[in-house]
Amino acid sequence: MVSYLFLALAVVLGTAANTFAKSAEGFTLWLPSILTVITIVACMYSLSQVMKNIPVGITYASFAGITIIATTVIGVIKFSQMPNLYTIMGLGLIIAGVFMVNLMGKTNI
Repeated sequence: MVSYLFLALAVVLGTAANTFAKSAEGFTLWLPSILTVITIVACMYSLSQVMKNIPVGITYASFAGITIIATTVIGVIKFSQMPNLYTIMGLGLIIAGVFMVNLMGKTNI
């Protein structure tokens, strides 16, 4: 259970890092650039804790998929970036993939 809490933390930190990276304007703004570095390092630490108990492939597939969805939602809310139909369909497939990996994949938990 602790591994899934670290996974959730990694998703939050990864999404924050992506958001700060967008706000950093190509790393030309100091504060968002520093926050990007801090959050991505903390994110990788959290992922390393998850991988102690959950296989690396399942960990990273789950992290990447959920972070993509969360970052897209932040893009819509904060940056007014509306996805088109094909993007939405692709995101749906990512969600389906995350469910398949976690619910139907074999794990050693």
